[in-house]
Amino acid sequence: MTCPEVLLLDYGAGNVRSAAKALERAGMRVRVSAHPGDVTHASALVVPGQGHFRQVMQTFDTGGFHGPVTDAARAGVPLLGICVGMQMLLTDSEEAPGVPGLNLIPGTVRKFEAAPGHKVPQMGWNAMERAGDSPLLRGLNGPAYAYFVHSYYVPADVAVEHGALTHYGVPFWAALSVGNLHATQFHPEKSGAVGLALLERFRRNVLG
Repeated sequence: MTCPEVLLLDYGAGNVRSAAKALERAGMRVRVSAHPGDVTHASALVVPGQGHFRQVMQTFDTGGFHGPVTDAARAGVPLLGICVGMQMLLTDSEEAPGVPGLNLIPGTVRKFEAAPGHKVPQMGWNAMERAGDSPLLRGLNGPAYAYFVHSYYVPADVAVEHGALTHYGVPFWAALSVGNLHATQFHPEKSGAVGLALLERFRRNVLG
């Protein structure tokens, strides 16, 4: 069996090293690139992201990645977004009004409202409930818990047919699959066996 290669984008706003290690543990060959021209020739893309939405999108756009990545995604190239890399797929975010996301999935990223028992940011383990038949979760048995650290979320009313929902005061998408687009709000490398299992399913069920 061949080991599929993914292009991990190093645009200056993602934890590239830990993401690369996790992808390799899941059986993928990882090519890290800071050059948007490499996107054109990639068979699969991984978009990490951490930090403020405005800073992440500005860094992404300034680096020249916006056009090549959206073109590749719309052409059907498999893409995996991680953490803010998931939020970037949407239209925009309450964290940075007026700053456009990639608009590959229509919707707005929302901010958690602080409430008794629900501090912001959320930090902790959440159980995920499967919705539909996401390739990332196919065949994953029993309760699946992932570790979250975030203040903003993709709300459950965003049109996603396949993924995993979780709850922190409000329901939100912990993972999603929309056509060739896949993403997790949590960092798989911080989510133990479940995180590794999702990456392995991305390799097996999406990349083949």
